[in-house]
Amino acid sequence: MRSIFWSGKFVACSLLGILAVSVPAASVDARHHHDKSSETKVLERQSTGQTRNLTDRQKIDASRSLSLQERLHAILEQEQQEKKTQEKISVRQTLSADDDEILGTPLASQQQCVKYLLSVNPRPAISVSPETLVSYYYEEGSREGVRPDVAFAQALKETGFFRYGGTVTADQNNYCGLGTTSTEVKGAYFPSSQLGVRAHIQHLLAYASTRKPVEPVVDPRYQLVRSSYGKRTLGRWEDLNGRWAVPGHSYGQSILSMFKDMLRK
Repeated sequence: MRSIFWSGKFVACSLLGILAVSVPAASVDARHHHDKSSETKVLERQSTGQTRNLTDRQKIDASRSLSLQERLHAILEQEQQEKKTQEKISVRQTLSADDDEILGTPLASQQQCVKYLLSVNPRPAISVSPETLVSYYYEEGSREGVRPDVAFAQALKETGFFRYGGTVTADQNNYCGLGTTSTEVKGAYFPSSQLGVRAHIQHLLAYASTRKPVEPVVDPRYQLVRSSYGKRTLGRWEDLNGRWAVPGHSYGQSILSMFKDMLRK
């Protein structure tokens, strides 16, 4: 009986030992299984959060980009509208060679301008052909409502029929003495013939009108003239006497005289 008792007790203890050993193992496995699931869920939440944050940033960036595009479009549209408004401004018709207004339409042809130049100086010191230079005067002058043929006559006077010889040199593309205030000050430089012509036309417009130029201002003294005269304008070529050139008592008259000579070519 005692042996059976001890034998049974041994069996029971053995079973309890097995259970004691096997239960923690199962518990460890369960914990490992639980941790993997939690990690997966955490990763899923992080991934979802990152995706949501990325989507939100993309929406914000897209909104900002759209807003910038809208602002740029509005600015460009406004500039185009202002340009169209300026281009619609009517220009007074020049009907007579005796008309001494700065603003108006040409009477001389481009061919007459070229012939007049070459009749006095067959080899003008210019960076483009005489025909091209004259065409620039007609393009820029017509756009701004400034008489291109008389403006070209002024350029001939200022440059000595493009012989120069004074303070301004041919490489400056400065056809009207812009910024030349003394024998030591060479004045403005322009990177191309057309921009030099544009500056000349814009400077005439600054005296003759309060209207802003159609093209961006390249005349370095445009604002100086407008600030000085305010709402006042100088509408006649003779009004430039003592202003464009000093003393220049008959400056405007001499330009108009050259213009009339041009009409005879």
